[in-house]
Amino acid sequence: MTSTVSSSLITTSTSKIITLAAGCFWGVEKVFKNQFSGKGLIDIKVGYANGIPTVGNVNYEQVCSGNTNFVEAVQLSYEPLKLKIEDIYDVFFRMHDPTTVNSQGPDRGTQYRSAILTSDEEQNKLAWSLKEEFQKSWYPNHKIVTIIEPIKIWYDAEDYHQQYLEKNPGGYECSTHFLRTKPKV
Repeated sequence: MTSTVSSSLITTSTSKIITLAAGCFWGVEKVFKNQFSGKGLIDIKVGYANGIPTVGNVNYEQVCSGNTNFVEAVQLSYEPLKLKIEDIYDVFFRMHDPTTVNSQGPDRGTQYRSAILTSDEEQNKLAWSLKEEFQKSWYPNHKIVTIIEPIKIWYDAEDYHQQYLEKNPGGYECSTHFLRTKPKV
């Protein structure tokens, strides 16, 4: 497997990385920071993942064109002794609607698909297992369409996208980015 990872994500010798896509990356970043800052989250970046390998040097306009198959995603560096991957997946499956194909709220296109892009086999196995659990308990009448595959390509998004909602408090937030407290019926 060829992979291209161009990330400025801060890591440690014991940290792990997981890449998640759940719609517009601004809101996804905000939810994860709110949930896990000071609780084992080392760093988080927004960027573009697992698109057409030959595109290279991906930027926002290219991704929004729909011609690159890249997904807007967040990449988290976390300390597994403080923050469990199970807790990250729990927030992931509850903070967006994983039953909509290539969309979240009003945002439409392949760049808004739901995806878990794993860094190792343990993350992969657990993602499949928890996807099945959430299918039964949270989305019993709606098929979860979340893609689970290894991270192959990652590019950090442009600087103005990093911490966008912190820098622009009134900026656009997708209405689907909130922690659900009850199953979708």
